[in-house]
Amino acid sequence: MHESIVNVTSAHGVIPSFYVVPDLNEKRPAIILYMDAPGIREELHNMARRIAVQGYACIVPDLYHRYGNLRFDVTRRNEGMTSVILSAYRGLTDANINQDTAGIIGYLDGRAEVLSDKIGSVGYCMSGRFITTTAKQFNDRFACAASLYGTRLVTDEEDSPHLHLNGIKAELYYGFGSLDSYTPPQYISTFRGALKAAELDFEMDVFEGADHGYCFLERATYNPVAAETSWKKVFDLFARNLQ
Repeated sequence: MHESIVNVTSAHGVIPSFYVVPDLNEKRPAIILYMDAPGIREELHNMARRIAVQGYACIVPDLYHRYGNLRFDVTRRNEGMTSVILSAYRGLTDANINQDTAGIIGYLDGRAEVLSDKIGSVGYCMSGRFITTTAKQFNDRFACAASLYGTRLVTDEEDSPHLHLNGIKAELYYGFGSLDSYTPPQYISTFRGALKAAELDFEMDVFEGADHGYCFLERATYNPVAAETSWKKVFDLFARNLQ
């Protein structure tokens, strides 16, 4: 296993990113893992390693690079930390992430061991939105994209992703928890209806008894059944479209 911290250049500046690939001697399909709101931490690196073990080059960009070196000790999270996390998260725009993604794709295109003509992505929490918006913006590059308990996919704003799904070519997977207050039943129903109306190729799971963050081992809400079911669905998605 080869892993390193790499500097991805973008129109905004340098994006520090964790990069892992099984080896440097064989060409591998690429996966972009978009972080959740608490940001870069070893837990996300471990998830990237799990993806790499399946035969992929996986990169985890620090989407908070515009704020400097922002890190949260999530295991000691309190109200003050949550306030900062929410401020950082809400400060990001779809345009920011599209700009970052352009730089990341350019970086992957320059790696000798990466097959980057078709890319996959996976995003958690805030990045459930971003895997959707980037699949539209870069619809000739993303072959598949997965969202786990994605937030802000349905909003009252004009740029709500559920209103702008046409043009996405990627096969999509969405996983939600039935107990997640961020994604209540009406939210999920509205988004499912929008995916169907856009005639997209997608699968969606709503796991009974699962809450927000069900895939994260270090969360109190970790749900092994929902998590492993989603991991299998995501790996099957990648294999169908990238292998």
